[in-house]
Amino acid sequence: MAEMTFWDHLDELRRVLFRIFGVWFVLAVGYFIAMPWLFDHVILAPCHNDFVFYSLLRSMGESLQLTDDFFTKEFSVKLININLAAPFFIHMSTAFWMSVVTAMPYLFFEIWNFIRPALYPNEQKGVKRALCVGTVMFFIGVLVGYFMVYPLTLRFLSTYELSAEIENRISLNSYIDNFMVLVLCMGLAFELPLVAWLLSLMGVVNKAFLRKYRKHAIVIIVAVAAIITPTGDPFTLSVVAIPLCLLYELSILLIKDKKVIS
Repeated sequence: MAEMTFWDHLDELRRVLFRIFGVWFVLAVGYFIAMPWLFDHVILAPCHNDFVFYSLLRSMGESLQLTDDFFTKEFSVKLININLAAPFFIHMSTAFWMSVVTAMPYLFFEIWNFIRPALYPNEQKGVKRALCVGTVMFFIGVLVGYFMVYPLTLRFLSTYELSAEIENRISLNSYIDNFMVLVLCMGLAFELPLVAWLLSLMGVVNKAFLRKYRKHAIVIIVAVAAIITPTGDPFTLSVVAIPLCLLYELSILLIKDKKVIS
């Protein structure tokens, strides 16, 4: 295979970007058309009592004979809209973000095909593994955010009462903002073990380093969780921070113990 010039690389990059944009655009249009159904059956599913996570809680309560409201209480949320243009813009933005998320595997595939010729065989194996693991971990994080983190947050905050005189009525904008931030951030958070693994391969971190600075990492994780959570309540903060701390511990287990670059 002839060696490519700088301009050949730019031309190939242009074709890659056009393909990525084309796939993203097709997905965005498809999601825009299907959005009414997706809203009713996917995005708004945590608002209904028959959501899978709530059914699991009730099953746990019945099997373990738990009588706490957390396991037995019926739950549902009715959203309201107070902004005339909000449904249209949320329709568009939700279709965009869903297309971005589902296009991630194709994006990594194009990245792999673009950089593969420049890598040695041993490097190809490591990069391919990293891209595959990164894709899988991202979607696991999204699923955890959708099926557990967000329903827990919604259930707690929508039923929390500051005063009996105040009726909780959740707006569409508030619901979508919390939904998108928590679900997407959990997807990104699950990339932490991969990042730690890549840094360990470069000799930047090792097990001893991560163990030594565990307390510092926990403080940073809590601070990051406080920034990325739309609300400032301790419950939502804990729901995001605890999985991040567990992922940090998983990172320690996954990486090899090598000397750190001084």
